[in-house]
Amino acid sequence: MQEYNQGELLKNVNYPEDIKKLSKSQLPQLCNEVRSYIIDVLAKNPGHLGSSLGTVELTIALHYVYDIPVDSLIWDVGHQAYSHKLITGRKDRFHTIRKLNGLSGFPKIEESKYDCFGTGHSSTSISAILGMAMADKLKGNEKHNHIAVIGDGSMTGGMVFEALNHAGTTDCDMLVILNDNGISIDKKVGAMGEYFTLMTTSPTYNRVKNKLWNMLGGNSSSYHKPKTLVNRVLFATKSVFSGKSNFFEALRIRYFGPIKGNDVLALVKTLEDLKKINGPKILHIITKKGKGLKSAEDNPITYHAPGVFNPKTGQREQCDSGGDDCISKFQDVFGDTLVELGEMNQKIVGITPAMLSGCSMNKFMETFPERCFDVGIAEQHAVCFSAGLAANGLIPFCNVYSSFLQRAYDQIIHDVALQNLPVILCLDRAGLVGEDGATHHGVFDLSYLRAIPNLTIFAPLNESELRNIMYTAQKGISSPMVIRYPRGKGYLKSWRNEFETIEIGKGEKIRDGKDVAILSLGAIGINAIIAANELAKDSIEVAIYNMRFLKPMDTAMLEEVFASYDNIITIEDGAENGGFGSAVSEYAIDKGYKNSIFRMGIKDEFIEHGSVQELQKLCKIDSHSLVSRVKEVLSK
Repeated sequence: MQEYNQGELLKNVNYPEDIKKLSKSQLPQLCNEVRSYIIDVLAKNPGHLGSSLGTVELTIALHYVYDIPVDSLIWDVGHQAYSHKLITGRKDRFHTIRKLNGLSGFPKIEESKYDCFGTGHSSTSISAILGMAMADKLKGNEKHNHIAVIGDGSMTGGMVFEALNHAGTTDCDMLVILNDNGISIDKKVGAMGEYFTLMTTSPTYNRVKNKLWNMLGGNSSSYHKPKTLVNRVLFATKSVFSGKSNFFEALRIRYFGPIKGNDVLALVKTLEDLKKINGPKILHIITKKGKGLKSAEDNPITYHAPGVFNPKTGQREQCDSGGDDCISKFQDVFGDTLVELGEMNQKIVGITPAMLSGCSMNKFMETFPERCFDVGIAEQHAVCFSAGLAANGLIPFCNVYSSFLQRAYDQIIHDVALQNLPVILCLDRAGLVGEDGATHHGVFDLSYLRAIPNLTIFAPLNESELRNIMYTAQKGISSPMVIRYPRGKGYLKSWRNEFETIEIGKGEKIRDGKDVAILSLGAIGINAIIAANELAKDSIEVAIYNMRFLKPMDTAMLEEVFASYDNIITIEDGAENGGFGSAVSEYAIDKGYKNSIFRMGIKDEFIEHGSVQELQKLCKIDSHSLVSRVKEVLSK
């Protein structure tokens, strides 16, 4: 195992109590050592770099001031919590982060008592921490502190405002830390703003305010007007310094900031003062995403998760031209094809909820900025907005990560499918996504979408099929379509062929064989092709049917299969329950067929993190498992 330099202080820090033994003057050095350690490890073991580099000082300050895990700390999304993992008993395993059987890349309640609530998707932390604070209040544990750390990007999620709206009606003792590392809510980050924060968090200020408040009746409604006046005076005073009205305090949540979030000593001072203030409150901090690595600071999007890089220079590892490593990603095929189609069809518009670069919609944005919409982390809005565009004659390509589309299920049913609007939902990261793990695998989409009327559901085998179904969809479909495809590299070195129309509801037979039929849906069919080639060495002839469509399914092809083969194997990279294999089995039952059908897919469990290849093997949907299954079936 490679050894990493931990630094003079970090080598003796394994748990938060070790940090509390340090003097405040030593904290900046510890922050530098933690940041260097993260850079060194992630340079060889890819992970979420930029966000975690920006929150080192905040992490150290939180663990210095609060008594976690007695006090509750939730990291929204969680990819900024690497330094939190380092100092909570997981330093010796940090090099395993996002690897099979290693540390999760996100907070995970089963992994550590310091992770009080699991995260991975955005905008959940405030609701969760409010629930925990309310539970402690009801149990009489009101001395416990409750902290949620949320990024400015996550603040675009509607769930945040639902939670804040509720929090403002309670007197729960909770602190929301707004980690602003990009889209600043308030750009006035000057000395006066910081001074006012230090003043309003000081014991003197709050002692005067609380005495005045209590003189006017405390929480009693009998002095409502005088208390309202007090709040308005304080609110107006803050508005003078901030230059604008404060949204949070309009919700009756006390707001402090913004302050510099990469100054650990200022953070410690502010947090110590905030501990003495009761009720819901927000601290707005400004941090530098990628801090400590110039390349990451200059290119925060690229270095959000840069892959392998040089820890000294930040230079990312590049693939050699012409090799297999340079085969295009499905995401690039989507982005390039959408630009081509956009040039051909002026009605095409692109929509994505904050995944502009991840799904390669940025290519369309650069070419057609007036026809492309990044709506923020707002999947529900993205889908309903797309429905509105379609209702008024445009052709929306709405690209959403498969696991995130779960958040917009009602909009798919109520706003798209029920009205039969021709929205094209492109589900990126479908199937097993690899190192991001259980929160990000797109394995439920086939099951939960299959039940919805009016949807056409397509899964391309390769890049060419993705390109051609996108072309087909924009030609004039009359109902909504779902196109799901995996994360990462495809299989073809050449896919920029002339566009071809794909007949809706028609699959294709891609290999003849007399012994057994394999029915595949989507890119997992490549494993079937590999398995068939291996089985041929043992004189086992396998037929492969690339079904393409889950809805409408090619029933004529199914009739051919049931008439020709006693043994049929279905394979998919989604949940077996209610998925593709279930659809085939249901058809057989409805038609009275007695053929033996063997389903291969994701079992009824959550799948952890690891490489896609490792996870396919774990789930027994890799080519070797398919070879074994065919031999097992034929031996019966």
